[in-house]
Amino acid sequence: MNTPKELRYSEEHEWVKVEGEKVRVGITDFAQSELGDIVFVELPEVGDEISADEPFGSVESVKTVSELYTPISGKVVEVNEDLNDSPEFVNESPYEKAWMIVVEPTDAGEVDQLMTAEQYEAMTKED
Repeated sequence: MNTPKELRYSEEHEWVKVEGEKVRVGITDFAQSELGDIVFVELPEVGDEISADEPFGSVESVKTVSELYTPISGKVVEVNEDLNDSPEFVNESPYEKAWMIVVEPTDAGEVDQLMTAEQYEAMTKED
């Protein structure tokens, strides 16, 4: 399982990458492998306000539909439109091509409350 060390992780299997004043969000390699082949991704609109631990979209796989939970509160400033036509990017490249949203956080301190790569790997080994 690929768990980049520079990212932070939520208990709901989302990753966060800090990029200056913004954060990029996606789902982890572990999550996509558990879901199976992704066939559809539903994401919020640019300008939407999202709250930590609340659903911001969903992914549909051949097995199930799963909610996406935002790891950080803020305003959506960018959405990965490529996932509309290529939802398989989530399986192929969860950390590069398949980022989902970019958020302008209302409280950047929320990032510090997320798990490190080591903590996330320990949690997924327990599952």
